[in-house]
Amino acid sequence: MSGTLRSLGRLQAKSTALFICDVQERFRSHIHAFGSVITTAQKMVAAANILEIPIFATEQYSQRLGNTVPEIDISKAKLVLEKSKFSMVLPEMEEALQNHGIKSVVLLGIESHVCVLQTALDLLEREYDVHVVSDGVSSMNAPEVPVALDRMRQSGAFVATSETLLFQLTKDAKSPSFKAISSLVKEFQPAARDNKLLYRSNM
Repeated sequence: MSGTLRSLGRLQAKSTALFICDVQERFRSHIHAFGSVITTAQKMVAAANILEIPIFATEQYSQRLGNTVPEIDISKAKLVLEKSKFSMVLPEMEEALQNHGIKSVVLLGIESHVCVLQTALDLLEREYDVHVVSDGVSSMNAPEVPVALDRMRQSGAFVATSETLLFQLTKDAKSPSFKAISSLVKEFQPAARDNKLLYRSNM
């Protein structure tokens, strides 16, 4: 049964973590559709708080690149780690995932073809299900994004939009969290309509 569930990429809120990869201040003027990355991260953080999903964030060489942008509230994150390694999968992160009983990771951030890709590969190698938020990952060069998503998909990651993932985590209109998640999706609809990562014809 577990093999069947794994191949389908089912998500259970109680065994899922949200990873926010290096959405830092110095990247603001360099990353394609950075504003869209921010708004998608805001939505996913708010949903994680509603669904009681643990949040983990990293900051690449923050002394030079700054901290996570203030628009993204990571005050409730279980871990915020400084790193030089491209992948988020540091020893402290591995220990935290095990302690929280995590089986699936929802992943967003930058850059899609470097830190996000290497994080996805490391997680897959450790037999976590990886769900990449297609409207929440980007790179300096826009054409890198779809290539990176294809590469992750080829390696076994699931690629889906933030809205798809939120309703997959909620599962049922009778769920206690459905009303809050539905309201959140409506709140972010204007941002979703302007999301250049969601509407890739704009790339």
